[in-house]
Amino acid sequence: MDLKRISFARQFLPATGAAVALALFGGCTTMSLTNLTPSSLPENPSGIYTFTLRVTPKTSTVVPDSIAAHVIVGEASHDMRKSDEVPGIYEFEYKLPNGQSSIGYYYLVNYSIEGNGTVQNHLAYTELSRASIVSRYVLSLEVNRGPVGARIGVLGRGFTPQDLIGFDGTPVRTVYESPTSLGFFVPALAPGKNYRVTLSSAAGNSVVGTFRVDSSEVTAEPGVLTLSPGQKQSLTFTISHPAPAGGLLLDVTTDVPESVIMPEVIVPEGQSSATVTVEGGKPGTGSLFLKGYGSGEVSVPVTVTAAH
Repeated sequence: MDLKRISFARQFLPATGAAVALALFGGCTTMSLTNLTPSSLPENPSGIYTFTLRVTPKTSTVVPDSIAAHVIVGEASHDMRKSDEVPGIYEFEYKLPNGQSSIGYYYLVNYSIEGNGTVQNHLAYTELSRASIVSRYVLSLEVNRGPVGARIGVLGRGFTPQDLIGFDGTPVRTVYESPTSLGFFVPALAPGKNYRVTLSSAAGNSVVGTFRVDSSEVTAEPGVLTLSPGQKQSLTFTISHPAPAGGLLLDVTTDVPESVIMPEVIVPEGQSSATVTVEGGKPGTGSLFLKGYGSGEVSVPVTVTAAH
């Protein structure tokens, strides 16, 4: 127990010093206080934050009408209002001063115990707590499952262009849309599994939720490309279902990057295919790869022959 806080608390008691001393040793056995205020409070434009306390008498001798709850913020005591809807709940709406980003506080409850023809005043209080005002927070994923390449939205507040979404700790392709919205593309991971999604920035890591990668199929036509340097050929990718909202990114890679010149492949929203132009670069032999589809990987062999 903090003696400095107790000396300050005396001014809120109408009782004598002897009664206060009795409360210090008896309050914990006759009254239970539960702090229901989160340690992190999302910033709001009003700058008003709710302190919530549950008060539970441990004995039937507590006089119900004698219970008076206060929240002590700094050197000021604020009377808490008893909830009309939930028994035992007390609340106080606190206006945070400008420029303040955290609140140190504790609760103090006055009450009386009646027994043997006498009424004794008691005091119960909580330990010092602190709540931080969070300017950046995540509300939710727009959806919690989808195929590889799907663009998924994250709703929240305080996002920056430096933020990154991660799957099981590994960063994935993230798109900054606004301070209240991020997007990411589902990475090429094994389907049929749940992955832990996190948001990372200079301010630290936040858990967003879990995401399930669903299996999907994709085919490429033609199945083999044979080109000469500078020659161009169309390549069509077809998926088994129409692309979801935001389109479907097909993250095509190759083991011969100097031999293949091609744009990014995105199947437009609501469509089931996308056609791109592939151009031959330096002579070489390799493949185009799409991971996370079918049995795990789709490949298109590519040969770029030397010009005659």
